[in-house]
Amino acid sequence: MNVMTVDGYQARIEYDSDIDMFRGEILGLTGGADFYGKTPKELKAEFKKSLAVFLEVCAEKGIEARRNYSGKFNLRISPKLHERLAIAAQAEGKSINTLAQEALAQHIAA
Repeated sequence: MNVMTVDGYQARIEYDSDIDMFRGEILGLTGGADFYGKTPKELKAEFKKSLAVFLEVCAEKGIEARRNYSGKFNLRISPKLHERLAIAAQAEGKSINTLAQEALAQHIAA
């Protein structure tokens, strides 16, 4: 995954061959904000501009810019995987929740 970071905000970067430009989409916002550039330098400058406009509009309207997360989500897995996770967690003296948190944290740290 190609990610660019500006001022603590992350954007997913993709190449759009139809217009021969890179496109960025700022992630974790309460609304949509994207930007385009031909070079990484131009893309970063456009990221900053797009973010500034988004934050300004949010401030004017009294809207929180960043999406709030509850810390909870449902995960659907097969019964067999559920069984294997439960046994692995028991063997390590942990809950399935703790085991899943550790696995997810390891995945995003890589």
